[in-house]
Amino acid sequence: MKPLVAIVGRPNVGKSTFFNRMIGERLAIVEDMPGTTRDRLYGDTDWNGRDFTLIDTGGLELGSGLPVGHVGLNGQPGDLMDHVMSQAQLAIDEADVIVFMVDARSGITAADEDVAQKLRHTKKPVIIAANKADNKDRRMDAVEFYALGLGEPIVISSIQGVGTGDLLDRIVEELPPASEMEDEEDEDVIRISIVGRPNVGKSSLLNAITGSQRSIVSNVPGTTRDAIDTSFEFEGKKIRLVDTAGIRRRGRIGAGVEKYSVLRSERALERSDVSILMLDATEGLAAQDTHIAGAIHESSKGVIVVVNKWDLAQEQRKAEREGIFAHPDDEINSADEYREILAEGLKFIPYAPILFASAKTGYHVKSILDAAVKIAEMRYLRVPTARLNEIVQDATRRHSPTVIRHKPLKIFYATQARVNPPTFVFFVNDTEAVHFSYERYLENRLREAFSFRGTAIRLQFRPRSKKELDERH
Repeated sequence: MKPLVAIVGRPNVGKSTFFNRMIGERLAIVEDMPGTTRDRLYGDTDWNGRDFTLIDTGGLELGSGLPVGHVGLNGQPGDLMDHVMSQAQLAIDEADVIVFMVDARSGITAADEDVAQKLRHTKKPVIIAANKADNKDRRMDAVEFYALGLGEPIVISSIQGVGTGDLLDRIVEELPPASEMEDEEDEDVIRISIVGRPNVGKSSLLNAITGSQRSIVSNVPGTTRDAIDTSFEFEGKKIRLVDTAGIRRRGRIGAGVEKYSVLRSERALERSDVSILMLDATEGLAAQDTHIAGAIHESSKGVIVVVNKWDLAQEQRKAEREGIFAHPDDEINSADEYREILAEGLKFIPYAPILFASAKTGYHVKSILDAAVKIAEMRYLRVPTARLNEIVQDATRRHSPTVIRHKPLKIFYATQARVNPPTFVFFVNDTEAVHFSYERYLENRLREAFSFRGTAIRLQFRPRSKKELDERH
């Protein structure tokens, strides 16, 4: 679990330039124009042995989602300060450390003072970075930022790289202890995260799950400073719902909040075994749904796709058809059609079960927990080595490996290296000869033999000569 460091500040103070330098890639668009950054950007970096996630909050467009300076129908310009203050609030809510970036060329502005006032009330570490101090005079002038009441400003030049090491040193000093970021290991507890876009019904599902349980254990602090986990027992199994603080927290939903919710979802799923990906049946599959699903897959987590508000979707469908249903099977057919659409849009997670539910009425809520428990069991399934190699040998007999650059692939041996997620290591003659299509073929054969329904599995290929294997075995 990586701590989060958010860069906040008014537009055009150099947040994206600093972000790009730290990440080592040109991910953020940099122009000398306020409000240039439009998308939420984040990336992992490290310093002095500590890994952390850096986020450029410049892209958090709130409210209407229109660019700063936009003139509305009423002739009023967009509220720049509302935009800046919203960014600061999001950073306060989510970050472990906040870097408040100001412009050493222009000095303290009214916007800086307003943001500083908000940041002074947070208990989280705030570091002032006086950027654009490109010469000696500007570095001397930066002392005025002491007046913001947030401690000693660190003078930097993101373009030149001056002072960035000092800033990183301070960031690492303020990060939570590494032990605080480590989740406790307990194989008896099934960790479940509820993820999805705002307003798809995550809070309703949380209430439906916890409301139907008579043995709520506790609300316990999670591994991040604001995360709260909810623990209970379900049919003899210990369940922990991860980061329900993020689900319960309510606020204005705008474009920026929606983008930021993706980051929170990804941080929650890092700590979970199984993720419940909630979709809104009345809206269909959205781009952010596939983004979150992709993050679940890349993290090799278990996943259940829950199509929520199915009762509302059915009512809408009936209204659209003017109440004309030939027979009750029409509803089943419409669910099948919906399932086909999701299977196409989420074809990179074909192993995920799809459940239709209504968190509001409680329809299929128990089925969701049943599925989560079964998926968790799948993630701890151990395959006997002898049986595994029988399956692999049979697979290679049925379909010979693809020849790449005149290199025929030979699989000597396979073994399961770990569980949660199930990870299989294949010893081969040449890893470059492994084509992605053949890797997918092997995964499909393993799923045919052992199911692994609802969970990603990992296949790793290591070079090893037959002679080395013979000597070892």
